[in-house]
Amino acid sequence: MANQTRVEPLPPPVPPTPKAEAATSLALSERERSLCNGINPWLAPLAMVLTQDVALRGFFRAGVSVQGAEHLPRSGPVLLAPTHRSRWDALMLPHAAGRRVSGRDCRFMVSSDEMVGLQGWFLHRLGCFPVNPRKPAAASLRFAVELLQAGQQLVVFPEGRIIQDGEGALRLMPGLARLAALAVGQGVSVPVVPVGLAYGHGKPRFGDRAALCFAPPLTLAGVGRQAAADLNRELAAAMRSAEEAARRLVGRPLEGP
Repeated sequence: MANQTRVEPLPPPVPPTPKAEAATSLALSERERSLCNGINPWLAPLAMVLTQDVALRGFFRAGVSVQGAEHLPRSGPVLLAPTHRSRWDALMLPHAAGRRVSGRDCRFMVSSDEMVGLQGWFLHRLGCFPVNPRKPAAASLRFAVELLQAGQQLVVFPEGRIIQDGEGALRLMPGLARLAALAVGQGVSVPVVPVGLAYGHGKPRFGDRAALCFAPPLTLAGVGRQAAADLNRELAAAMRSAEEAARRLVGRPLEGP
């Protein structure tokens, strides 16, 4: 896979003191209760079986491939930045990076429009929390930073919505880069892992093949708006390269730039 990105070395993690861990846990639980219901200990394992063992395997009969797993940090904070091609993406990420693989859950920042009705009831109890992508509330951003401070992995779709064709240059919203900058401002250097997803058809069909590819992590280099803009540009290129690799795995190579 072509490497068009600047990969910054990650500083070694500093183990938190027990007192700091307790304070972080308390603040996190208080903020979490204001936004969602956390991860339900009974519902989450059941959802994992139904989505990964039943839904993914049953629908994608031709197989589900994961490439570049060595680029996924197994500890410490991480921001996963996947392309967004289908609602199946939300099942593919836990399959490739969830508790069975990394020992921890994927926490999803989800558009507030999706966190309603029956779907919203489940999302609120599976570690997802809402954000208004057009005008993010301070509480959602603070909670996202607190998750990263607690060493969790957070999934943010930088494109902001499902784009089925996935052709041409990627257009990313600035939210993820700004979130990385906020985390750095709180003393948390967060690796941003570009992720490419692909399916046998633009709109996945029963029996298709599915693939996910992790690219090498990026980090914010510098401070200020320019640093965030640079990260966004590099992230778009890395996500495109990861998606090209995933598309090749399912037999649908990208055409054009």
